[in-house]
Amino acid sequence: MKSEELQRLTASEPLTLEQEYAMQCSWQEDDDKCTFIVLDAEKWQARLGPAEESCMVGDVNLFLTDPEDPTLGEIEVMIAEPSCRGQGFGTEAALLMMSYGVTKLGLTKFEAKIGQGNEPSIRMFQKLHFEQVALSSVFQEVTLRLTVSEPERQWLLAQTSHVEEKAYRDGSAEHQ
Repeated sequence: MKSEELQRLTASEPLTLEQEYAMQCSWQEDDDKCTFIVLDAEKWQARLGPAEESCMVGDVNLFLTDPEDPTLGEIEVMIAEPSCRGQGFGTEAALLMMSYGVTKLGLTKFEAKIGQGNEPSIRMFQKLHFEQVALSSVFQEVTLRLTVSEPERQWLLAQTSHVEEKAYRDGSAEHQ
């Protein structure tokens, strides 16, 4: 990730190619991480070739950060494609990941740690019923939390009721 703006918004550092590969292996092998790649559906449906990379706009991640509390997940969203920001991609991705966390992983609490200057992300999570629980002046970070009560669970499932889970299929086998 070479964009200085994205590095600032996501509080991340650029990685070498070797570090990127190591991180990708970690994501694939570790049981305490989950990621969904966010695609632009219009581009995906209109694509002429098999390259889903051309449809990628960001990702949403879930970390199981507390071994003492397996019902807590830390969620983060990154919409890397500037033209897709403010279009609802982040909100939809967060809702889908939260629904997955609740229905498949048994999560009942979510946290989001966001840079204090990242107002769009703070507003998005507040719109998703998260409330501020901490402010770190040292890290310049806001922590937001959502406890998924039964009404919150029903609301979340209603927001994602249109979604049909399908097994991922790698297009490489089709094009050999």
